[in-house]
Parts: sequence; structure tokens; C-alpha cells
Amino acid sequence: MKLISWNVNGIRAIHKKGFVEWVKEENPDVLCLQETKATEEQIPKDIKSLDYFQFYSSSRARKGYSGVALFTKVQPERVEYDLGVEEFDVEGRVIAAYFKDFILFNVYFPNGKASKERLDFKLRFYDKFLEIVNSLKDKGYGVIICGDVNTAHKEIDLARPKENEKVSGFLPVEREWIDKLIASGFVDTFRMFNKEGGNYTWWDYKSRARERNVGWRIDYFFVSENIKDRVKDAFILSEVYGSDHCPIGIIFE
Repeated sequence: MKLISWNVNGIRAIHKKGFVEWVKEENPDVLCLQETKATEEQIPKDIKSLDYFQFYSSSRARKGYSGVALFTKVQPERVEYDLGVEEFDVEGRVIAAYFKDFILFNVYFPNGKASKERLDFKLRFYDKFLEIVNSLKDKGYGVIICGDVNTAHKEIDLARPKENEKVSGFLPVEREWIDKLIASGFVDTFRMFNKEGGNYTWWDYKSRARERNVGWRIDYFFVSENIKDRVKDAFILSEVYGSDHCPIGIIFE
């Protein structure tokens, strides 16, 4: 099973950049999108009519903001859209799909750069999310987490770590949360297969950073340790354009 995650930075914008053709060519079994910036009614018809068994979308925030979507060829037993906290759920950042033998979380984690208040919001979101996935893992569920985490974990995960030590997205408190996630029994799938630097998933548009590969790895697939042996590959599709992020994926048996 091929699972792909992509922060598209606007599903209507990427629709104009060959998105439908790319999906048909890549043909993932499950496709998770973040930052769709559209209600379900605003998503172009030919995207919603792609050859997938089910399509799910969550975007309850103000128009043109946030949002996640899930396309799957395998029918989930149920789908949820909430963390159970109104201030988080109103932004439409989560889809949880309960499949027969694992639970998939497609998440657009908050960005903390705008203000201290948004950084606090991000950290509260992090803590609530960790509480939920740990509870499920402790009950014996296999859990897959994918999406834009909006934090680079280690110095190897961004091109200029020293210059960004005091920037949200690489603050010690944000990076410590990824440490907690891993310590509690989750695995960064990309690092199972690739220990090298220079592998990024986001580049700043304004500085044309992608041309110089001055990027950050802030998009991830994490899996709980009880299903890590089923992950046969993990990859970054850095050659795919259309957003300031590129797609990432795993092969899951």
C-alpha cells in the first residue's frame, strides 16, 4: 500500500498546476492533503471525482484557511474529524481514518511563527494530540501519523540550523515534542531508511530557496513501533512541484 502526504498550500491553486494528472500517474492507495484552504464545495469537481473509493474533507475554519483532505481506495471503518477541543477542532486540522488494522491521522499541525499566542496554541495542540495517539497506541492499535508538523526535528533536518535556533519551527520546545513522540513509541519512517542531510520538504517561496535547496524537513510519516516492521520504504518526492512543500510517502505492507 502506497500512502502519500502533501501540504498543497491551496487545493484550488495546485489544481491549476497539473495536480489531477500527477495523482493519476503516482496512483497512491491513500492520499492525505493539508492546507487545502477550501470547503468541500469549493474543491474542483475533477479532484473529487478521482478514482478513489472514498473522499473526506475537513475545513471548518474561515474560508481560505487550513483544511485537510483524504482520498482512499480502502474503505475505513469510520472517520473522525475532532480532537475533542473546540479551539482546535474549529480549524479543521485533523482527519482520523480507522481502518481494519491501523488508524491513520492526517494532520495539519499549527504554525507558531505569527505570534506568541499562536506558538502557545501550537504547543497545546501538540500536547493534546500526543495524549490521544498515546492512548490509542496503549490500547494496542497500530497508528500512522502523517502531515505537516511545522517543526524540523534535528539540525540535519534543515539547511541553516544555527540561523533558525530562535525561530518557531526549530525552537527547542517544539523539537522536544518530537522527542516525546518518539520516546513514547513512534518512529520517524524517513529516518528508518535515510540518515543523510539535504532532504527537505519545505522551501521558502520568497527567497527562491528551493532553487538552492535551502529547506526544512517539516513533513513526516510517523508510525507506532508495533507496526514499524510493516513499513517497507519511506521517501520524499522533492522533484514534484506545485506547492512550497513537496509530497512524502511510505510503502506499507
